[in-house]
Amino acid sequence: MNPMNLPSPRHRAGVLGLLGALVLTGAAGCSSAPDSAPRTAEVRKSAPPSATGSAAPAATATDVGWVQLMTPMNQQAVKLLTLAADRAAEPRVRAFAVRLRTGQEAELDRLRPLLTRMGLPQTDVHAGHDMPGMVTEEDLETARAAEGPAFDRLVVARIRDHLRQSAQVSRSEITAGGRADARELAGDLVTAREAFLAELERLPGAVRALG
Repeated sequence: MNPMNLPSPRHRAGVLGLLGALVLTGAAGCSSAPDSAPRTAEVRKSAPPSATGSAAPAATATDVGWVQLMTPMNQQAVKLLTLAADRAAEPRVRAFAVRLRTGQEAELDRLRPLLTRMGLPQTDVHAGHDMPGMVTEEDLETARAAEGPAFDRLVVARIRDHLRQSAQVSRSEITAGGRADARELAGDLVTAREAFLAELERLPGAVRALG
């Protein structure tokens, strides 16, 4: 029996494969979207000019895929961190959730304008898709029903996965992205995630024992 309703290894292997496809191809949106290539071409054509009058850097498929994934990943993580800030049984988990939520919101304040500069909509193109590292609505429902140490373990599991997976995708943007502003933001995200993951390992043993 799975007391926390965690995704099965088979299911998570499937979504991890989907993430691998995104990292390798830089596809805009999910791999099942048939119009990802035309949308990327449209972004290149419609990129607004910079303040100096010269053309803004063209958004590559990697740039588009990264920013359209990272934005909803942070948005969903903030929802879970808000619950944890109020309900975590361990005070250090609550404090961690508050600090990380502040950092994730600050990143969103940079990701959303980047979407605009790239000519992309603010809508979540991954809505309804169980992407690796994405806190799902089912995760949030499970968290609302959990209490005490079980709640803390669930939060730590989901947030650890979020930090690891979003760092992995951001490293691909640093390596393969075409826009300097996107690569710079990706680098800042990786640095922040590495710091928070290290802090996560210093949380109480009962929580860290999750793995």
